[in-house]
Amino acid sequence: MIEVIETKKGSWQDRLNTLLERIRLVPQEVDGTVREIIQAVKGQGDAALFNYTTRFDGFDPEKTGIVICREEIEDAFSRVDVEIAEALQQAAERIEKFHLHQKEDSWITTEEDGIILGQKVTPIDRVGIYIPGGKNAFPSTVLMNVIPAKIAGVGEIIVVSPTPAGKVNDTLLAAAYIAGVERIYRVGGAQAIAALAYGTQSIPRADKVVGPGNIYVAHAKRVLQGTIGIDSFAGPSEILVIADENADIHMVTADLLSQAEHDPMASSMLVTPCESLARAVVKRLEIEMQRLPRKDVIAESLGKHGACIITRDLDEAFTVSNCVAPEHLELMVQDAYEHLGKVRNAGAIFLGYYSPEAMGDYIAGPNHTLPTGSTSRFSSPLGVYDFVKRSSLIGFSSDAAKAIGPLAVKIARAENLEAHARSVETRLK
Repeated sequence: MIEVIETKKGSWQDRLNTLLERIRLVPQEVDGTVREIIQAVKGQGDAALFNYTTRFDGFDPEKTGIVICREEIEDAFSRVDVEIAEALQQAAERIEKFHLHQKEDSWITTEEDGIILGQKVTPIDRVGIYIPGGKNAFPSTVLMNVIPAKIAGVGEIIVVSPTPAGKVNDTLLAAAYIAGVERIYRVGGAQAIAALAYGTQSIPRADKVVGPGNIYVAHAKRVLQGTIGIDSFAGPSEILVIADENADIHMVTADLLSQAEHDPMASSMLVTPCESLARAVVKRLEIEMQRLPRKDVIAESLGKHGACIITRDLDEAFTVSNCVAPEHLELMVQDAYEHLGKVRNAGAIFLGYYSPEAMGDYIAGPNHTLPTGSTSRFSSPLGVYDFVKRSSLIGFSSDAAKAIGPLAVKIARAENLEAHARSVETRLK
């Protein structure tokens, strides 16, 4: 069911690269569909947006309305189970507490010769937040995306979320109420991203869009990057567990299954120098997945995108992990903190035997919107810093310009840019 790779045998790197490429690949039909949707929404606005919503989500927004207002959001909060509401409230408080540490301030320095330099931090004016909806709605994603935006001081937050068959998930709305969302637009898919990028008669154009989604949503963000800012190239969920001989087989198995149930394209990997643990986990996966409601999804995920990699030693396990650059990395090893320096690439790192990835999804506090598809080599988790922009501040007095201006003139002429040089020289006379 799940592929077993041994690093002591040749060509293991080729097998791993093939597996990673399969995860990153965007099927041609997906690319074609996404580009067609984007062009239609760009050219036709609401007409195309409503048509795709009727076609893909099974309801006509012209008849039912496209906006879920604050009153409806509040009503949903009053309907949800009290224990769920309390859990979401505590999660929101922990998320806020963590993200407050990420706030950036503007700063200015003044040098003795009259040069003023600095950086101005400004919240983005309008941000679109995509929240997956329908049967598998994610209220936790509402909290993880809206709370950092509010801390950053974003001027206007536009939330979009699909409502298949017109049905709205009360728990998702409860999370929206706790996060302070004023309204939600009932649209999803690539068409929602296109609407945020270009604006329609119903949905205002955003400056940036964040939030996870399926392959169509993720690819739409990729295609539209530049027209609109995006958070990251989000793809199917991933977990990589580095485990030693002391790791509990049941814990390792449970954590691999927790990611595999997300999506048929999700990736779950175990990397361990302990062959007996690896073989035991492979067998346990077969047994445990049969007891889960989404066993068909899990079977496809593990069969197509999963791997159990047996390394020569623990150090090689970290080498493999850094090559994969996973979204979620669990260090199920003794003295996990001592091994932290070996990790170069990971979206989120879970330390020790009692730190399952699922805790990070809901209640720990750090953001669960993370870089996937090996992009943790150069990308970071969603944070307050994603909702601000930075402007450099540069100011010269007359004396300061005369003091270092000649240096700029020399460099400009070395680059054969005479007008640049003369621009500075007008200040030197």
